[in-house]
Amino acid sequence: MCDIGQFNELNVLEVGAYGIILDGGRCGRLTLSLQQCPESPTPGDKIEVFIYLDAQGDPVPTTRRPTAQLGQVAWLKVADVSSPGAFVDWGLTKDLFIPYAEQQHPLKKGDHTLVKVYLDNQGRLAGSTRIDHWIKDSSHSFKKGEKVSLVIADKTEMGFKAVINHECWGLLYANELYKRIRKGQVMDGYIKQIREDGKIDLSVNQPGFNTEKMDTLCKIILAALADNDGFLALTDKSPPPAIYGTFGVSKKMFKQAIGALYKQRKVSLEDTGIRLL
Repeated sequence: MCDIGQFNELNVLEVGAYGIILDGGRCGRLTLSLQQCPESPTPGDKIEVFIYLDAQGDPVPTTRRPTAQLGQVAWLKVADVSSPGAFVDWGLTKDLFIPYAEQQHPLKKGDHTLVKVYLDNQGRLAGSTRIDHWIKDSSHSFKKGEKVSLVIADKTEMGFKAVINHECWGLLYANELYKRIRKGQVMDGYIKQIREDGKIDLSVNQPGFNTEKMDTLCKIILAALADNDGFLALTDKSPPPAIYGTFGVSKKMFKQAIGALYKQRKVSLEDTGIRLL
């Protein structure tokens, strides 16, 4: 196996004075420098390496881990700009090339931009900032409540666009966000809703009421009250960042928890906070 732009687990064939020879399958025998080798490699061992192409188009293995693999989207810094295009730092000794034709806007050295890694017509790894060209607007391949990986993109009037699992777009609504997020940030999220047209609404909280999760939060709130002389200056009208900064949960979950504690007569609700009974 030898997949360009991805991690491959290759067998060690030989160990030499300057490196080890790996079985690259259709890529042939590949040399990994000793500086990148694990300690005391022996023939028959398996080593995970990333395969990219050098300036001559030959496959090169490395144990360094790039920020993105083939098909993925990442927030990268522009290392240089030349007449053919731009080069971005993606964690390897050889920067990733972005042709001018694949730049949504002209890039400048020092810029940060979202980049999609792809193979060009000659089979070489390259990058594109034309994310809409590569990422679908809709999908029916996910399930409601499914945990997914998100790459945050542009802010809109409604919230933030995010790339779901490097495959398609989704939307995080601003009025449901309880912590500050930024473009390029990688974070976990959940599928909140898939509309009839396949467009996806996202959430940073797992949808649905979870009794065990709520019981745990109630215990945490009671412990925090006990540690603060029985009073916390938080109410159901407190701003979401203040609640998240204290308990790491959304305002909605906090309101549900203090409501449950109030019904159990464990706390009283005052204008300026909650008090332990």
